[in-house]
Amino acid sequence: MSEVTERLKIAKSFGSASASYDVSARLQRHCGKHLMSWLPERENLTVLDLGSGTGFFTEILASRYQQVIGLDISKKMLGFSQQSRNPSIKWLEADAYKLPLQNNSIDFVYSNLMIQWCDPLDLVLNEVIRVLKPGGVFVFSTLVDGTLYELKASWAQIDTDQHVIDFKPTQDIKPLFEGNDRKLLNAIQEDIILEYENVIHLARELKGLGANHLPKKQGKGLAGKEKWLQMSKNYQEYKTEDEIYPATYKAFSGLMVKLSS
Repeated sequence: MSEVTERLKIAKSFGSASASYDVSARLQRHCGKHLMSWLPERENLTVLDLGSGTGFFTEILASRYQQVIGLDISKKMLGFSQQSRNPSIKWLEADAYKLPLQNNSIDFVYSNLMIQWCDPLDLVLNEVIRVLKPGGVFVFSTLVDGTLYELKASWAQIDTDQHVIDFKPTQDIKPLFEGNDRKLLNAIQEDIILEYENVIHLARELKGLGANHLPKKQGKGLAGKEKWLQMSKNYQEYKTEDEIYPATYKAFSGLMVKLSS
């Protein structure tokens, strides 16, 4: 399967979740809020929200900066944003690998939990560097290996198929933010533990986030009922004393600056 086809399938997965996305996006809210302390203080900036989704944080950016562009690959997400958000925002349907923006035209790129879907990531970061002005910054959050380890371990006791999406290890992606034309000024990794009533609650939230796209999955369709029940039983190993099912998300956030040539 080509990389472009893969990205279009991801876009479709997120697009189908557009109406429920803001309801179930606890993780996005948490990570996006924590990026706020890294935002530039100047107001007269041209800003790009890369992977703007439903436009929740794009609208926050529009309340702070002069010109804001929300860019997403999903037509449905953009349609939702245009109907729901600040009319001053410019919306672009585009692929992060081919940004329809001029060289050195953007002061600040913001990207909250999007670049984990980009593989190879280095090509997207090269595009970010291309459109940033010298001295411009890229503030981002992404998910890394170890995310949803409870769910992975619960499935691993049953079969070897892919039931949970894989993310890159931090040590593999961190070097991509360093180079002759870029420098990672700040970086934080944290475990975010969200609580669920049961495994079905977790599965529904992952679907609502559009995070149910599994490129390496061998078996098509849903797992059989018997397998699902066994996985749910295995997951009880992680259940807390007050009957809460935890799920761990490993978030890596950072601030990268484009160096002057």
